[in-house]
Amino acid sequence: MQGAKGTAERRAVSSRGPLADLDLVIVGGCGHVGLPLALALAESGYRVGINDIDDQKIDEVRTGHVPFKEAGAEPLLGKLLPTGRLELSSDPAMLRRTRTVILVIGTPIDEFMNPSVRIFERVLDELTPHVQNGTLVILRSTVFPGTSETVERRLRAAGIEADVAFCPERIAEGHALEELRTLPQLVGVTSDAAFARARELFERMGPVSIIRTTPLEAELAKLLTNTWRYMKFAIANQFFQIVNRSGLDYNRVLNAIRQDYPRAADLPGPGFAAGPCLLKDTMQLSAFTPDHFPMGQAAMQINEGLPGYIVDTLNSRRPLLGRTFGILGMAFKGESDDARASLSYKLRKLAQFKGAKVICTDPYVSDPSFEPLGKVLRESDVLVVGAPHRAYRELELDGREVVDIWGITGPIRL
Repeated sequence: MQGAKGTAERRAVSSRGPLADLDLVIVGGCGHVGLPLALALAESGYRVGINDIDDQKIDEVRTGHVPFKEAGAEPLLGKLLPTGRLELSSDPAMLRRTRTVILVIGTPIDEFMNPSVRIFERVLDELTPHVQNGTLVILRSTVFPGTSETVERRLRAAGIEADVAFCPERIAEGHALEELRTLPQLVGVTSDAAFARARELFERMGPVSIIRTTPLEAELAKLLTNTWRYMKFAIANQFFQIVNRSGLDYNRVLNAIRQDYPRAADLPGPGFAAGPCLLKDTMQLSAFTPDHFPMGQAAMQINEGLPGYIVDTLNSRRPLLGRTFGILGMAFKGESDDARASLSYKLRKLAQFKGAKVICTDPYVSDPSFEPLGKVLRESDVLVVGAPHRAYRELELDGREVVDIWGITGPIRL
């Protein structure tokens, strides 16, 4: 009888909705941002609900498999599943069981390089009936400036009194579990009560510091951070093209800039600036400002134009028509299995436009059209490093026509 009574009490409904038995629910919880956060919070002792529309990923996580490459995540998942502190569901009704909801819903850009909020608005409409009065709603993904205020206004219009905080992720894919504990956490809020709740949530994970801002300040800080990185990569790629066009060895010039000169130590080397964040966030900032951010537009043209520069340079030396063009690495960065917005795919398309037969390989990205590394090495007339995976460091490429703007196989070369 006591067990039945306890069950009835857990199912009871108060004036604010069902009683909470989950400390928090992460919407979009099986992705690159949501799942590491869920694991870190569960390891800190929280009861975490993972809500995701992708049933296949939910099934994978339930069986102890992390559906992407993330250092330390799979052993941690295996340790946490038996504790009962992780619960997975595709049903948005899970939100009724908590007073803390973390939304991991990105704002993509459309074909015109403008923010597309349709997905975010649709998901918010689907979730709103399940959000309880008194809930702290945390926006975790990068959003267009003003989104936090819009979410709070829409919830109130639906009769829900909720605090909305913008607490952006600042992690690098593949290093999330480490960086969640070592990087500062921004908390953008409009009230002391909301700040106290968000601070308590994150403090248990142990970030190096928690920085209070307004929501708009935090939204802009996240966009500016990613845009700054994107622009640094753009200047590195522009410098490389200037020197390469001059017929000089960029390795020597770059060494002359950096060697024993601390004020230039932060100049990156060239490489594809790609992935799901940097371009998108730079274009969101461009859409936000009245002058459309010409420096950001220039950075976009340089970074997105680098595959074309490589193909045009090769084709001008010797036409690619009829040649076999091998791409080593299709992920958007080294040691990753994430191919979203990878510029290696643009490189492939542009080489095909020139009449080349293109064959691709990657040790981490699964694609039935890819070939084994050995075949790509044997059959290619020209090899281009698309992603600087460590597996390519030891390749014997002497005497081959190789393009490696990263310098992973030796010196930077085009």
